Amino acid sequence: MKREFSFYGKLAVSIGAGIFFCLFLYYLADNIWNGAVLDWFDKNYMISKTVNPEGSGLERITRMPNWIKLKNLLLRTLSIMVSLWIASVYFISRLYSSRSERNALRKAGEIIHSCMTQDRDVSDRFPEEYAGISAQIVQIKSKMLRHEQILKEEAARKNDLITYLAHDLKTPLTSVIGYLSLLDEAPDMPAKQKARYTHIALDKANRLEKLINEFFEITRYNLQQIVLEKERVDLYYLLVQLTDEFYPVLSAHGNTIELSADEKCTLYGDPEKLARVFNNLLKNAIHYSYPGTPIDILVEEETDQIILLFRNRGKTISRQQLTSIFDKFFRLDDARNSHTGGAGLGLAIAREIITLHGGTISADSEKELTTFRVSLPL
Repeated sequence: MKREFSFYGKLAVSIGAGIFFCLFLYYLADNIWNGAVLDWFDKNYMISKTVNPEGSGLERITRMPNWIKLKNLLLRTLSIMVSLWIASVYFISRLYSSRSERNALRKAGEIIHSCMTQDRDVSDRFPEEYAGISAQIVQIKSKMLRHEQILKEEAARKNDLITYLAHDLKTPLTSVIGYLSLLDEAPDMPAKQKARYTHIALDKANRLEKLINEFFEITRYNLQQIVLEKERVDLYYLLVQLTDEFYPVLSAHGNTIELSADEKCTLYGDPEKLARVFNNLLKNAIHYSYPGTPIDILVEEETDQIILLFRNRGKTISRQQLTSIFDKFFRLDDARNSHTGGAGLGLAIAREIITLHGGTISADSEKELTTFRVSLPL
C-alpha cells in the first residue's frame, strides 16, 4: 500500500512540476520578453501569401503558417518537453528515495540500538519488511550474549583458581618453614628422622614450585600472543622424544605408551608449539589413567591431513565436562590436589595452537576409554 501511494505521489509531483514549467514559460513570453517570442515565431514559421478572391479583382496578402517548419518545431519542442519531464521525474525520485533511505537507515539504526541494549524481543520492534534484518540481529545478539557469558565464566573460574592457588601456596610454605625450623633447632636429630623431615620439606618445596609455575602460566596466557614459526617437522621423532621424556612419570604410575606411527611421517608446523600440545595431552592421559594401563598414540596419514589419537583408560568424562574441557581455566577435578592440580590452561592452549595450524582438536569419552583427536594439515 505504501509503495503504491509513493508511486502516485511521485506522479502527481511530476505532473505539477510540468504544469508549473509551462506556466512559467508562458509568463516569460507574455510579460518579460514582451512579444519577442511572437516576432521570432512570425519571422521563422509564418509565410506571406497573395490571395485573389474569385470575382473581386483584388489581391490580398495573408500570413500563413509554414507547416513544414512548424511541424519540425513542434516535434523538437515535444522532445524537449518529454526529456525535461523524464529528467524531473528522475531527479525528484532520486531526491525522494535518498531522503527515504536516510530515514529508513536512521530508523533501522535506532531499532538495532534499542534491540541490542534492551532485553526485549527483536521481532516486536522490527516491521515486517525488515524480517531478514531481524533474523540476523537475533543471531548476532545471541552470539554476543553467548560470548559475554563465556567471558564471565572464564573470569569467574580464573578468580576462583587464583584464590585456590593463593590458599594452596600457604600450606606447603608453612610446612617447609616448619620442618626446616625443626632441623635448625635440633642439630643432633637422628639421621633417620632428619632424612624424613628433609624429604617432606623437599616434597612441599616441589609442590610450592608447581603452584608458582601455575601462576606464571596464567600470566603468560593473558599477556602473550602465540606466534607460529613453521618448518618441516619429523612427527615420528617428536613423539618418540616426548615418550622418552615421560618415562620416569610412566614408570612411577605403572603405565606404558604404545606408539603406532609411520617413521617417515612429517608435517609442516611449529615443532615447539606442537610439542607443547602433545606434552599436555600425554600429561593428561597419564594423570587421569588407571595405574598399569597402556596409553595409545595412533597416527594416521590421510590425503591432505594427519590424524593423531591419544587414548587412555580411566574414569569416563561426562558429556557436560566434554563441552567445556577446552575452555580456559576449566579443570576436570574440582578439588585441587597435589597430583592433578593445574591451572586449567593446558587444553585451552592446545586448542589455540592447533587452530592456528589450521587443524582441529576434540575429545570423546565412553566406557572408561578417553580419546583426544587432533587433525593437522600436511
